Amino acid sequence: MIPSRMLLKWMHMLLLAGLAVLCSSLDNGLARTPPMGWLTWTRFSCNTECSLDPDFCISEKLIMQMADRMAEDGYKDAGYEYVCLDDCWLATERDIFHRLQPDRKRFPHGMKYLADYVHSKGLKLGIYEDFGTKTCAGFPGSEFYMELDAQTFAEWGIDLLKFDTCHSDPRDNKYGYPAMSLYLNKTARPILFSCEWPYGEIQLNASLQTDYGTIRQNCNVWRNFWDVTDNFNSIKNIVNFYGKNNVLFQKYSAPGGFFDPDQLLVGGFGMSHYQQRAQMAMWAMFSAPLIMSNDLRDIPDEAKQLLLNKYILSVDQDPLGAMATKVWEFSGLQLWVKPIVPQGSLAIVFFNTNNFGSGTPIVSAASDIGMTDPKGYQVTEVFKGTDMGTFMPDTKLNIRVFPDDAYMMICKILS
Repeated sequence: MIPSRMLLKWMHMLLLAGLAVLCSSLDNGLARTPPMGWLTWTRFSCNTECSLDPDFCISEKLIMQMADRMAEDGYKDAGYEYVCLDDCWLATERDIFHRLQPDRKRFPHGMKYLADYVHSKGLKLGIYEDFGTKTCAGFPGSEFYMELDAQTFAEWGIDLLKFDTCHSDPRDNKYGYPAMSLYLNKTARPILFSCEWPYGEIQLNASLQTDYGTIRQNCNVWRNFWDVTDNFNSIKNIVNFYGKNNVLFQKYSAPGGFFDPDQLLVGGFGMSHYQQRAQMAMWAMFSAPLIMSNDLRDIPDEAKQLLLNKYILSVDQDPLGAMATKVWEFSGLQLWVKPIVPQGSLAIVFFNTNNFGSGTPIVSAASDIGMTDPKGYQVTEVFKGTDMGTFMPDTKLNIRVFPDDAYMMICKILS
């Protein structure tokens, strides 16, 4: 049972989370729901050795193959639309006109050609640059060239810019990121702006007070924690960070601007199927961008089905754009609840951080986990799509949450 004081406090927080954010957001019409797509970084890193490793290096071939898989294997139809390069696509020097250029051996036809190919598949092309003098991998950065780079990206047909914060002073982020946001908007091309602004600031050991209101005014999505890695401890660390800052973060998550806990690693090597579905569930509860980093040419069927799960995607893409409330945590088990449409409906996740035993049983009245409306709810278990029937506030929930896993439900209010 949830203590009554805790339940009242939580219901108040949930109400606030469901309201529209009043602060202004980046006025480019993008990210009305969290962006979905694919990114090179975690799976393919900075592999530039195409002569030795042609099928796994950062190249136009790789991007075109991933675009093919997204278009033909159901990902585009499910909402995944951005095919994104991370670091290491660049040549080591700008051209004689100071413009960025791709590595000509790995991108022999140039970026405009690649963008046209991706667009021909009904998809969008994302690219990476850095606010500093160099990218994290040491390629040319955008410092002193931001307006020129924004124009170049627009001419190439780029649809998303991931803007990193290596080789720069994080104290300058509050000047540099708004400048690039302005230059992107001046191109008149809709380019979604993915910022590493707050992530750069945490590298100063939290000596800067992150101004999420200003970040939201200039960015569509923003990273604010360490890079995700392909193991469940990394996922738990990110979830715990979002839990500790839950009330603050909820104020700024809404259509037009979202917190980015980093890439989805579903289909990777480091986590079990249960751990991967826990990440998928929690990212959906955060209203996070769903940016896969995997090899779509060779992905287990159970991972593909998880990435295409219509119930999870509906929670992530819910038009309210609210971030879930962390209601409680006891003995390694967390309860998160998110308002979704229609008004009064909920998504509910039990997130189990314990990695041993046979799981944690949950026996509770529906009202104790948020289903308090006397009209009742139609409840669906998300991972298998099981119809759990109609729940009234006094209906008993009796489930088990496996170790390093999540249990997720959609509770649609009855009219």
